Amino acid sequence: MSKNITDEQFYAGLQHLPKPHYPFPDFMHPDLQRQREEYYAWIDKEYTFHSKAAREKHKSHHLTDIAARGCPFLNGIEELRPLANFAANGAMMDDYWDRCSRDEMNEVTERITALLTGEDSREPSDNGIFHQFWILRQDAIKCGMPERLYKKYIAAIHDVLRGYAEERVYYKANVPPPLPVYLIIRLDTSGGLPFCKYVAMQKNYRDLPDSVLEHPFILRMHNLCAWMIGMHNDCISLPKELHRDGDTMNIVKVMQHEHKLPLKEAYMAALELHDSYLQEFLLLKENLPPFGDLQDTASQYATDLGVMVAGVYAWHTNDKTRYVKGGYVEGEYVSQG
Repeated sequence: MSKNITDEQFYAGLQHLPKPHYPFPDFMHPDLQRQREEYYAWIDKEYTFHSKAAREKHKSHHLTDIAARGCPFLNGIEELRPLANFAANGAMMDDYWDRCSRDEMNEVTERITALLTGEDSREPSDNGIFHQFWILRQDAIKCGMPERLYKKYIAAIHDVLRGYAEERVYYKANVPPPLPVYLIIRLDTSGGLPFCKYVAMQKNYRDLPDSVLEHPFILRMHNLCAWMIGMHNDCISLPKELHRDGDTMNIVKVMQHEHKLPLKEAYMAALELHDSYLQEFLLLKENLPPFGDLQDTASQYATDLGVMVAGVYAWHTNDKTRYVKGGYVEGEYVSQG
């Protein structure tokens, strides 16, 4: 992205358009600042393969705040770490491998999945992204994360990585996907599904059986959360993505390309789709099926899914460094594909 364009050219009047809004309160985990300090240390120790400029930009993005705002009711920093690890390292790896090939991303996915499942239990000898995902597993074990919740969590992380591979096809072609394809890929790459699974670590939700956590109503709400997160991220990152070739996995670009709309009309169409998902989420939340003695707990869990989406959005709207002119970390990996 050129740093020589003016702020007016960068934003192209988009900052005055309506923004997503969620009817849920905004909370912050009490260990937000402590988790930030650990995050700075990760970058200094683990990310030496990045340039110093990239490391400093990543520090300014405060990526672990996404976890601290999305799941503010976790017990202590011990329970926060496995989610903060995914939030930060998932974003930084996506930046680093921004222009790798689909095959290269699939290879990365296989190695990370082996580390998360314990299929490969060896601690990586090199610091960096793989080592951090190995640490994620150790931290989940240390904080006593129930195995069935952990399996749901890492399965969702695997799907995020798989989505990263599939979107590379459209990055390379520099063309937006059709809307149905976008929805399949963005469901994963938004990162919302791992957060939905981790919400069950809060309060007494880990006591909810799979008959609740895997109920079609709840799984549909998870999908709606993931799409809302992906779409509100697309709206916020749009100015940056309009000025970079290959950044085509954006709902506004999809609407613009698919319906031959002017940019601002495409933005409004994207916001309308986002808002339709929000209304469906609220309707499902108010019409949960009967869960017997677990009804109140299931209802509170559904509400905290909404708090999670609002918390992730609060990070996006409070961040003034990642999606501004010159703030994005350009991919430094040189693809061999």
